[in-house]
Amino acid sequence: MGVSSSGKSTVGAALARTLHAPFLDGDQFHPEANVEKMRAGTPLTDEDRWPWLEAHTAALTQAAAKKDVAIGASSALRRIYRDFITEKAGEPVLFVYLDGTREVIGERMAKRSHEYMPTSLLDSQFATLEVPDPATENTLHVPVTDSVDKIVRTITGELDHLKSFKRWQ
Repeated sequence: MGVSSSGKSTVGAALARTLHAPFLDGDQFHPEANVEKMRAGTPLTDEDRWPWLEAHTAALTQAAAKKDVAIGASSALRRIYRDFITEKAGEPVLFVYLDGTREVIGERMAKRSHEYMPTSLLDSQFATLEVPDPATENTLHVPVTDSVDKIVRTITGELDHLKSFKRWQ
């Protein structure tokens, strides 16, 4: 989880390959109205995000039911979204927060090409972000400046977190 351009899709896909788990990118679940709104440079509201979050969460829950684990890339910017995902999963969910400064993420965003996420929306992402609290949420914070391989090793090295998945119980 994290703001746009934090590396969610790249890290999620790499982690899924390592764990031999299905990977579902949240971008695939946005309704066309959301895509058009973002393409026009208009930030999404909570009302816009709920149908997307419900669809992505349902797909993740279904994938996890088949394989005992699933990896998803989702901004999950607010705690209420993370609580919703966990509640619908019906089991512990580890949120890996890809933590980066506005400057670092802005540089990344400026260098990439995204189908519908203009750089003008980055400030709204940071404004919406409620940084996960490791004391009250099942979350692992990793710096976006680490390599993808290092981030995956950090995640998989945290056996206590992995044991929260059915597969390791």
